[in-house]
Amino acid sequence: MSSPRAQSQAPPYASAARFADSMCYAHYTASLKCLEEFNSDKSKCQEHFDVYKECKKKEREARLERNRSRSLFS
Repeated sequence: MSSPRAQSQAPPYASAARFADSMCYAHYTASLKCLEEFNSDKSKCQEHFDVYKECKKKEREARLERNRSRSLFS
């Protein structure tokens, strides 16, 4: 008998998703790798930070739009 978790179902709410499932996770890890490569010199990684920040902004806007389109009574 398999558990519901083992069936790889999407969580009922987007906020319940794991961070690794975020569409921005690749940008996040690229930022961390850049910091590691340049010994935490943030100035060398600004482009990575900007890309990640823009991705998070788009992800948030998409989440807000999904929430707006949901009915409270559905």
